[in-house]
Amino acid sequence: MAERKAKVTRETAETNVRVELNIDGSGEFEVTTGIRMFDHLLSQLARHGVFDLKISATGADQHHVVEDVAICFGKAFNQALGQKQGIIRMAHAVVPMDETLAEVAVDIGGRAYNVTDASLKRAKIGDLDADLVRHFLVSFASEAKINLHAKVLTGINDHHKAEALFKALARALDSATRIDERIIGRVPSTKEIIEG
Repeated sequence: MAERKAKVTRETAETNVRVELNIDGSGEFEVTTGIRMFDHLLSQLARHGVFDLKISATGADQHHVVEDVAICFGKAFNQALGQKQGIIRMAHAVVPMDETLAEVAVDIGGRAYNVTDASLKRAKIGDLDADLVRHFLVSFASEAKINLHAKVLTGINDHHKAEALFKALARALDSATRIDERIIGRVPSTKEIIEG
């Protein structure tokens, strides 16, 4: 099987972003975006998705930093999976964190769509603008060419809600990207192609 790795860089007048991803990693990460809470959430993706992930990002406005990291991570994810041969493709995860329960379902089917219901109450989670949690998921799903449904089923603390969502996303992506020994070499689609 070919290595499922990708590197993506994005340099604009607003940001400078570099992402390195190894789908078949061991959960190692180096993440530096200048936004501590965002770094924490991205680290959850690597550790609980068992991906190796290196992300460095700079920019004056955190909206653009989060958006451009999501764009680069989504592109790297799509590139690393190549033709998607042999992957399980669809998966979901339900993750508790104290009083919070979050659910994420994904379909790596080449069709970008996102529905997020997080019910975040505060304007900020640590040093991160709370709405950027949703915006990250929207931008990632668009560039990764995946269908992503994310929902906080119950919860009070916004930090717990965001972290549970990212952990659930990590677990769902880990499951969906695993190789199904029964269909090695085949694309998991009746179309026999997953575009994107």
